[in-house]
Amino acid sequence: MTSAAQSASQPLQIAITTGEPAGVGPELTAQALAGAAAHWPAAQFTVLGDADLLAERARAVGVDWAALLAHGQRVRVQHTALGAPSLAGKLDAANGRYVLDLLDSAIDGAMAGTFDAIVTAPLQKSTINDAGVPFTGHTEYLAERTHTPRVVMMLAGTGKRPLRVALATTHLPLKDVAAALSVESIVETLRIIDHDLRHHFGLPAPRILVTGLNPHAGENGYLGREEIEVITPALTLANNQGIDARGPYPADTLFQPRYLEEADCVLAMFHDQGLPVLKYATFGEGINVTLGLPIIRTSVDHGTALDLAGTGRADAGSLIAAIDTAVSMAQHRRPG
Repeated sequence: MTSAAQSASQPLQIAITTGEPAGVGPELTAQALAGAAAHWPAAQFTVLGDADLLAERARAVGVDWAALLAHGQRVRVQHTALGAPSLAGKLDAANGRYVLDLLDSAIDGAMAGTFDAIVTAPLQKSTINDAGVPFTGHTEYLAERTHTPRVVMMLAGTGKRPLRVALATTHLPLKDVAAALSVESIVETLRIIDHDLRHHFGLPAPRILVTGLNPHAGENGYLGREEIEVITPALTLANNQGIDARGPYPADTLFQPRYLEEADCVLAMFHDQGLPVLKYATFGEGINVTLGLPIIRTSVDHGTALDLAGTGRADAGSLIAAIDTAVSMAQHRRPG
């Protein structure tokens, strides 16, 4: 048997970071993995978190955690101790470092080849910052820790023909967006989207529709010149590199079925231009994917939901979809 064939026959190794301990991440992980054997027969899961906390939150939502961990064949826990006892819904800055330790362990394992993909439950940025660690978000942190100069945040809905929305800029104040856009940055973003949709999602010829920045896509320069001076030249260069990127389109009319039927992904210029539409259409089943990394990372499309933590009322649909996508991406990426 060749090494490629041996690799293809081995179970995929998926790491799940359970995120903010006061939020819904630990219990949603337990709920999602309760059906692991049936849903993902080709994968094994390593859950990163405090073992006692995970057992407690699993009990709270009626999951037989001990049975799920029996024999360690399908699901196992990589224990990291909490910085302080955690109560559902009650943030504690003493656990800010703990949350980053989980993420660091998952990234290190993926970079070393121990994990084929990582799935991240939501974290609370304020807790990490209150712990004295400057933190903007998962996406930026992953880029820094993997020494990746440019990554792309893409959110996607699930379904027969999923809606995918990627971002040219991420967590920036609106007043800084225009200055952050350049011909070079947009071309590189399109290159990353095209590459990852081909190699991780199995799309042989991705079609990317690109929004303008300004209302009505600038209206021929009367409402702004970014479309003329930055976005259109970037599309021309991308097209010359074999990337099927079209636009710029007015964002207020682009998100219609007659346009989206022709798209594998929409590239929006800033966070709140594209994501409200996607979350309205797919919330609870959408996912977040970081493109351009040397590792595979998916996540949920929601926050820590502190008001639902420990109640059993949070929906695991987004986390299940994130695991589905991580497994699928890892299968596309695996040789053989």
